[in-house]
Amino acid sequence: MCFPVTCPRCGKTTWDGCGMHVDSVMADVAPKDRCTCR
Repeated sequence: MCFPVTCPRCGKTTWDGCGMHVDSVMADVAPKDRCTCR
């Protein structure tokens, strides 16, 4: 199961977990609040 986490580099929201539920985790996060560090 995937879950939201805070990126230690930029402080925005990213995800951790299995990778199969990323869309459902990030659906509630506004694009401006999503981590783009990777």
